[in-house]
Parts: sequence; structure tokens; C-alpha cells
Amino acid sequence: MPRMLNPSDEQAGTAGARTSRGIQSVEVGGQLLKALVRSGRRMALKDLAREAGMTPAKAHPYLVSFGKLGLIEQDPVSGHYGLGQLAVQLGLISLQQVDPVRLTIAELPALAQALGVTVSAAVWGGSGPIIVRVEEGPRAVNVSMRHGIPASLRHTGTGKVFAAYMPSEVVQAALASQGEPQAWEDPAFHKELLRIRDLGLSQVNEELMPGIRAMAVPVFDGFGRLALAIAAMGPSAQLDLSPEGWQAATLRELGRRVSLRLGAPERAA
Repeated sequence: MPRMLNPSDEQAGTAGARTSRGIQSVEVGGQLLKALVRSGRRMALKDLAREAGMTPAKAHPYLVSFGKLGLIEQDPVSGHYGLGQLAVQLGLISLQQVDPVRLTIAELPALAQALGVTVSAAVWGGSGPIIVRVEEGPRAVNVSMRHGIPASLRHTGTGKVFAAYMPSEVVQAALASQGEPQAWEDPAFHKELLRIRDLGLSQVNEELMPGIRAMAVPVFDGFGRLALAIAAMGPSAQLDLSPEGWQAATLRELGRRVSLRLGAPERAA
């Protein structure tokens, strides 16, 4: 005998359908918020509507409702629209709730398997980068890379990322504490840092050990500041340092994805 559905079953099924289907008008209006986030500045109605893929007449009612909620505010002088107080509060709370290290560490096992080499995450310590997590790849690398050890600013992929994106006075002090104050005066080092900022990728070709290569990418926080570095290291035959290679692309995509999860502007990520 077939089981009769009770009202709670119907309500649960209806709720499930609503959850999967979503509310189209909210999704349409959300394009206006996304357009403001992408631009990073206040926008005139016609420009904002165009970026969101709608007409000004269609966009205006959404902006009025978002304004009542505090998600959007209109400048009384220019009439341009920007993100409102509630949007700012939501962003700040989100930043407080997201731990960049925990978020990155959760991604490392899959990254190690995908790249086929050892990967790591590092943050800035008192006087330089500190490795906070190492995830071995399918083939372990015989080097002394473990949790809690510092990374050379001059000779490691991780360190070079920090040298490229941290304030210059901080980098100079850290180089001195690592016993390499002369590195900051080396034109070749500055040229390398410029290349890292251009590529969003550092490359180390057998600098620390013969037969070992490494590369690393930056992860930025919601203020566009360097939060940590993700690195890959392995035998030269197994790690392609080409910026156009699939391993570099995979590493950069993870850095970009984590940066966006931390609230970094698209242009920084």
C-alpha cells in the first residue's frame, strides 16, 4: 500500500524545490551588486545598469530596494551609486569569519595530488616567511621542508613571493636578519621581483639543491594585502617552471580562488 504524504512531507519537498530553484528577481538584482564590486567605485545609473546587463528603468527599482536595506547608497551630490553601510558590515564580518590559513590548508592535499609534487603554505612571521603546512606529493622530496621552519627570501619560491609583495622596508629588515642584507642592493634580485609581480608567480630552478625546482604564488586578503604564499616543489623532471604550463596555471588558479574567497578584489586576485 503506498505511503500517504503528510503535510510536513509536502512542505519539506516544496522547500527543497524552492532552495534549488532560487528566486530569479534576487539573482537579477544581485548583478547590480556584482557590477559595483567589479568596478570598485561609485557609478552613474546608466553605467551601472549597462554593466549589470539591464536597462536603467529596470535597474532603478532594485537600487531603491537595496538602498532601503542599506546594501546600496546614492551620493547626494553626484547621484552615483555605491555600496552601502550594510554591504560594508557584511564584508567586514565575512573577513573576520574566514581564516586564510585554514582555508588554504584544506586545499593542499588535492593540489599535491594534482601537481604530483610536494606543496606548502607559508605566512609572514616575525622576521620572514614561516612554513605552516607541508603536503607531500605522490613522491616525497628529500629536502628539509617541514612545518615551522623559515623560508629564505632570496633562494626559495615562497620567500621570493613575500619579497615581491611585502613593503620594501620590511623585506630589507628580514633580509638582514637572514644574513643577506646585500641582496637588496642586487639589481638582478629587483629584476626578479618585478618579474614575479608581472607573472604572479615565482620560479626557483635548482638554487637550493641540484635537481630540485620550486614555484610559488601569492594569496591576497580582502584589503589587497599579501596573506600567504602557496608553493610547489619537486624534482626538476616533474615540475615544469614555464609560466604557461599546466602546473603553473593550476597553482595560480588556486591562489586566485583562495584570494577571492578571502574577499580580495578581482584585479588583485
